[in-house]
Amino acid sequence: MKPVLIFCLALWVMAATSAQAQPPRYTASADGQEVTDSQTGLIWRRCAEGMNWDGSTCAGAATPFTHEAALQRATAQATSSGKAWRLPNVKELSSIVDKSRSDPAIDPTAFPATPSSWFWSASSNVGYSDGAWDVLFNGGYVDGYGRFGTDAVRLVRAGQ
Repeated sequence: MKPVLIFCLALWVMAATSAQAQPPRYTASADGQEVTDSQTGLIWRRCAEGMNWDGSTCAGAATPFTHEAALQRATAQATSSGKAWRLPNVKELSSIVDKSRSDPAIDPTAFPATPSSWFWSASSNVGYSDGAWDVLFNGGYVDGYGRFGTDAVRLVRAGQ
């Protein structure tokens, strides 16, 4: 009986040590405007486009964009900031979905006040004429949508 107890205690200590050794997945920049994802190395705008970081949360309302306007927004933000902001591909955008949450299905500390709505990706949906993939942050679902419709936008760039 004693060896089993010692074995269980050793497993518990190893699990606790392993959990403590894990760095946080998301790290906010000093000004709070950006979040770096330690799993992918991507840097995300913390707030959806149209919303602003006020020092503690994302304030305002997300602006709806057509797909073309979303791409233009990314280009404009890259030009004005000097940072390579772009629309994420569907795999990248899906990577920040947290399926253990809903309404919205995203980390609320890293991405506060995220609307539980559709967000555009840069990925074309070949099964949908003139469509693109988008992600619903209500439950984390991926679907295709016509580029003429409007969705929210969250910009991303590669890490340094």
